[in-house]
Amino acid sequence: MSQTILPQPEAEWLLIRGVLARRFFAMLVDMLLLGIVSLGLAIFITLLGFLTLGVGFLAFGILNWLPMLYFTLLVGNGGATLGQMLFGLRVRQDENLATPSLAQGLVWSLLLWLSFALACVPFLLALTNPRHRAMHDLLSGLVVVRRPKSCIDGAR
Repeated sequence: MSQTILPQPEAEWLLIRGVLARRFFAMLVDMLLLGIVSLGLAIFITLLGFLTLGVGFLAFGILNWLPMLYFTLLVGNGGATLGQMLFGLRVRQDENLATPSLAQGLVWSLLLWLSFALACVPFLLALTNPRHRAMHDLLSGLVVVRRPKSCIDGAR
């Protein structure tokens, strides 16, 4: 009885398989979470504004920076947003798959929002790139990969 050994898939292919759809749904989850938090903050700021006779309304400026703060801190410190964690994704440095620095998280976030401002056209690059990297990934030197199955929750 002979056994054939099937070729094992490349390690890189295992990290990027199914990333594109997961990224899309992770972004939807992140936007939903940001919307819920923004709504809660808006209600709180409105109440604060009435209680302080209008002075508290100045805090509405915080809401403009909430998405940038969310993406920068979570990607720069933990390597993934809450939506990406939910779908088993991690943001890593392209060179060595290390966790991104806070500065890389900031650049990634700025370029992400620039991509949105450009009518999402830079996201189309992820459809043609074999590693599914969008323009903000390429310019920031980061890559979104699947979390290896050997990682336990809470590990980076």
